[in-house]
Amino acid sequence: MPDHGHIIVRPLKITLSDLMQRLKGSSSYKANISMKRRGPLWQHESFDHILRTDENLRSNMEYICNNPVRAGLVDHWQKYPWTWRACDH
Repeated sequence: MPDHGHIIVRPLKITLSDLMQRLKGSSSYKANISMKRRGPLWQHESFDHILRTDENLRSNMEYICNNPVRAGLVDHWQKYPWTWRACDH
């Protein structure tokens, strides 16, 4: 998505807060180098939600995969270049 991202993770040896800081930090660094710019790329906030069942996991994966379709970016989630292939459903 051009204005946000979704991930489903199971942090094993790191807190979710630390994981988000590392993801945002490294992606900001690489994006700024690539775009020859400086400054923040991400907002300070994030939203997290605990998934408790396999059914909940599947429905959340489907929601994430279909997000670019709902936004009108593609007509099928598989055509969106930034969707990870584990979304096959």
